[in-house]
Amino acid sequence: MITTSPDAFLEAFAALSPLPGARATARAAFLLAPAEFALAAESASDNRYMDLADSVDPLRALAQHAALAQALRADCPVVTFPGDASTPDAVFPNNVFATAPGRLVVGRMRHAVRQREAARRDVRGFFAQVLGYEEVDLSGRDDCVAELTGALVIDRARGVGYCGLSERCDETGARAMHEAFGLRLTFCFPLAAGEYHTNVVLALLAGRAAIVAPDGFADPAVPRAIATAYGERALRLTPAQKRAFAGNAIALADDRVWMSTAAATALTEPQRQALAGWGFRIGAVELDEIEKAGGSLRCCVAEIF
Repeated sequence: MITTSPDAFLEAFAALSPLPGARATARAAFLLAPAEFALAAESASDNRYMDLADSVDPLRALAQHAALAQALRADCPVVTFPGDASTPDAVFPNNVFATAPGRLVVGRMRHAVRQREAARRDVRGFFAQVLGYEEVDLSGRDDCVAELTGALVIDRARGVGYCGLSERCDETGARAMHEAFGLRLTFCFPLAAGEYHTNVVLALLAGRAAIVAPDGFADPAVPRAIATAYGERALRLTPAQKRAFAGNAIALADDRVWMSTAAATALTEPQRQALAGWGFRIGAVELDEIEKAGGSLRCCVAEIF
């Protein structure tokens, strides 16, 4: 079922039976290391979190990325693929590659500079030849835009997707991803003007809590419905906290949420206490150099289910 109505979403969500054997968090993750890290003008054209006037330090970005991979290994196995100088801003693989159990999904990116990433034979070969995953390739389609788990935030424990519509994902793309991931329910909604990806304004933590930036949604009823679905276990962010990427977070284990140091610093003490009360420690990694490319920690992490 795909719905655009907050009321219909809540009714369908309440009726869902548990998904037998489903994992709430990934069994592993993979990253793409930066190579000659630079900002892409194409990507900046519809990403308000980028400023092409910023200077970047490729070596500092590489060091921060390596520290991220090392930190995440505390919660799950992490594979890092080498960077490619022909795609110098390719540090956010979750928009291009994502998985469901036994299946690799390749996204349909909006910008040509990102479309080149989808052709990486090493990533495709790893899943096909090493893990034996089936490939669902959306990258060659010309009828949609579908930027995977940038546009689609998934509650893996329930098989529920939250898809924000923007320049980076249209209705056809939302339906294609609903089918590719084998979801039971997808809630589609427009993001606020100027927002490019859902995972900047919404994070779901191990199927039991949410981080929500209400001003990132065009309709305020949408974040209210999402908070209701999770029993009001929702951390509501201010616009400033959203800009610090506090919504671009991920849980790779049942007891920890990862975010950048800037994001973690932006949280208030009551918000930290709320996360602790829901069973989550905060893991933080310095990513200010990589954040100049318009994404943060969650964008760097492609999950393997």
